[in-house]
Amino acid sequence: MLFVLGIAAGLWGLGHVMGMPRAARWPLIGLLYLAVLSLHVLLPEGHALREMTGKDAALWLGLGGAAGIVLAYRAALQELRRRIDARDGGQSREAEAPAQMSEAEVERYARHIMLREIGGPGQMRLRRAKVLVVGAGGLGAPAILYLAGAGVGQIGIIDDDLVEVSNLQRQIIHRDASLGMPKVFSAQAEALALNPHITVKPYHRRLEAHFAPELIAEYDLVLDGTDNFDTRYLVNAVCVAAGIPLISGALSQWEGQMSVFDPAQGAPCYRCIFPEAPADGLAPSCAEAGVVSPLPGVIGAMMAVEAVKVLSGAGTAMRGQMAIYDALYGESRSIALKRRADCPDCGQI
Repeated sequence: MLFVLGIAAGLWGLGHVMGMPRAARWPLIGLLYLAVLSLHVLLPEGHALREMTGKDAALWLGLGGAAGIVLAYRAALQELRRRIDARDGGQSREAEAPAQMSEAEVERYARHIMLREIGGPGQMRLRRAKVLVVGAGGLGAPAILYLAGAGVGQIGIIDDDLVEVSNLQRQIIHRDASLGMPKVFSAQAEALALNPHITVKPYHRRLEAHFAPELIAEYDLVLDGTDNFDTRYLVNAVCVAAGIPLISGALSQWEGQMSVFDPAQGAPCYRCIFPEAPADGLAPSCAEAGVVSPLPGVIGAMMAVEAVKVLSGAGTAMRGQMAIYDALYGESRSIALKRRADCPDCGQI
């Protein structure tokens, strides 16, 4: 076999010296392969030429099959890119894309591109999108990972907490080695480790009223996974004023809920549904009441799905609907939500 590989290397090198393009050198390698395979089929066992070229034809058949699989896979990727370019070229909005996807990105997002509801144009919209995640805890952790995996071009993460050992039971984006690190930097590292083709901007601070409008205005969509009503009301008010859709989730013990709040599209806002914060003790945090570890993953993943739908234009987002999941009894339900005309945040829209 080494003898044949040496001949192949010699042919490739000779073609290089003679200035032959790579596309013209591959047929020479193919002819060599066919010649060796023919020797193994035509010559009897034990023949000297068969001994010099690997003894058994099965070896060369396996090698040829593997090469065929690789070539077919590359051809499929090129066809996907061709389809993306063709579909993008027919839409004026897609012509504004900063650059076409690389071959590595096409391969990475191939399962999205094959979905009729997303396709190449939808993946390009995800690639250009900017999403702000408020809170890198239980809900933010899975949402950030799935947004990164989905190819959202820029993910902002704002949180002022540090990683603590009690977080690791459910906040799957953080690691034991990250204890004591600001959550935003831990989450940034894991998101980029998953997908180096995106940008992640960490903000190690608490979201406050004096800079929230300026920050949120930089993004196309906001995901709120915080566990206090002051921040939820602030995020909602700023998103309503800016006309930016908000995906909000909440957890308690065994139950979680989430919805898409988007008054600009006729849906209610968060304050329409929760006009006032509950009295102390009626809505305890996870630290106070506990939470089963996979539940944030379920709700956070649902929030990421809604984000992909909103950004890509696929399907029907959960505007005016709230999903409620009871993990203890395995029950899921959806309830309709309505806007309130007297809502102080969106009543005038």
